[in-house]
Amino acid sequence: MRDLFRFLYRIRSTLMFLGWLIVSLILLYNGNEHHRSQAISSSNAMVGTIFSWRKEITDYTSLKEVNRRLAEENADFRNRHISTYTPVEGLFARIQDSVRQQEYRVITAKVVNSTWHKPKNHLTLNKGTKAGVHGDMGVIGPNGIVGVVRDASPGFASVISVLSPDIKTSVQLRRTGHFGLLYWNTNDPLTSSVIDIAKHARVAVGDTVETRGGDGTFPAGVLVGVVESVEDQPGSNYHDIVVRLSEDMTRSGFVYVVDDLRRAERDTLQKAHDR
Repeated sequence: MRDLFRFLYRIRSTLMFLGWLIVSLILLYNGNEHHRSQAISSSNAMVGTIFSWRKEITDYTSLKEVNRRLAEENADFRNRHISTYTPVEGLFARIQDSVRQQEYRVITAKVVNSTWHKPKNHLTLNKGTKAGVHGDMGVIGPNGIVGVVRDASPGFASVISVLSPDIKTSVQLRRTGHFGLLYWNTNDPLTSSVIDIAKHARVAVGDTVETRGGDGTFPAGVLVGVVESVEDQPGSNYHDIVVRLSEDMTRSGFVYVVDDLRRAERDTLQKAHDR
């Protein structure tokens, strides 16, 4: 307390100046209409600026919730999109008398951990078996494919990234329909290779590559990327194609886990055929 009094005593002149300044401003404010209106206008502008700053800060802090809601809305849109439905061959449909039957549904999840600089890369999602996520389900992002679920616990899922040689995804050229496999051997997080496309197929730089579908992992037509280069090696029957991936695998955000609603039926039939 003694130190406080000493400090106030040392700045007594400054405090006296500030006190007289406040008194003079009050007298000026009360005795002159023009100055009063100017003071009110200035205070309103200052208060408005402060409120604007506060609104910007609160808007920024709420972006996490906004992104979550947008991801859920996008998942709902994907579930309703016609690409997740297939035509019903019979005269009757058992679901609301529709002429189409839903084949896929998507589950929104957030990437809580990921790698992109290793020889084999993985992601961790904040959704697991409680949300319906299980192994061998495809994962797509806002701009393209991301990977395939390897394992799932009740609350989390481990995903093999497309930046890993452990998975090969069936893809095709949108322009010609020729198909091959997406295989990561470029050691570049922005690119991947497409293998097993024969040399007789016409491939041009800029061609769009998309998923082929039918493997129970990804629906057909999901964007993969665009052809960046095409080379033909002597003695090989296939093109060497490098694709620039449409999904930026170095970022983290919301993704969509794809559930093939008819996979069990198809797998059962294929197993019976293989016996």
